[in-house]
Amino acid sequence: MEALANPDIWIAFFTLCALEIVLGIDNLIFISILANKLPKPQQAKARTVGLSLALIMRIALLFSISWIMGLTRDLFTIFNVGVSGRDIILLAGGLFLIYKSVREIHEKVENVESAHENRVIKTTTFQSTIIQIMLIDIVFSLDSVITAVGMVKSLGVMIAAVVVSIIVMILAAGRLSDFVNKHPTVKVLALSFLLMIGLALIAEGMDFHIPKGYIYFSMAFAVLVEIINIRTGTRRNLSVEQD
Repeated sequence: MEALANPDIWIAFFTLCALEIVLGIDNLIFISILANKLPKPQQAKARTVGLSLALIMRIALLFSISWIMGLTRDLFTIFNVGVSGRDIILLAGGLFLIYKSVREIHEKVENVESAHENRVIKTTTFQSTIIQIMLIDIVFSLDSVITAVGMVKSLGVMIAAVVVSIIVMILAAGRLSDFVNKHPTVKVLALSFLLMIGLALIAEGMDFHIPKGYIYFSMAFAVLVEIINIRTGTRRNLSVEQD
């Protein structure tokens, strides 16, 4: 009860919640894009399962704080540059994210051509989608947990913030997915974000730190421009219909 009455605890909790939500946006985009490839009845289930797995993974990692912090210690050196377990995971995750983003963009272009040529468009299975979500959840969860450990010392506050942030993402996942489905250009933009995040993960794994504020600011600016384009296009279409 004394902890609940401490204003510093609440400030740390709300700050960490906000940070976890921001850090979880890229994870949510990835999950939404993968889930959108499934049949409509399975999409909501895939998003919920994917985010639930992310929650379980983050809580498990929080209970393994000593192991997490051990990942930041150098295992070996290459050209006088230390390589830790965290670096290896970030490098692998960045490469996987770049591969998936490029492949998704290629498939999107290919599917457009296939639609014109009346060919069958490829689909994916629920199991393979969940496996891909789990793989990238490991990377995003690791980054999220290390950030939480660096900000807050209380395990209870960290777990509460992670639970709240995942609940918010689950509630927002449906609308984000519908928005991406409704506007194909937004999907390409989201894939470009994931490509950029993949490059940032590789840079981080090579001990070249790119401030996340720069990345999220550029993402927010690009989204704002796209929203203006969508609104302009919608109004233009309405004007044409009225004429």
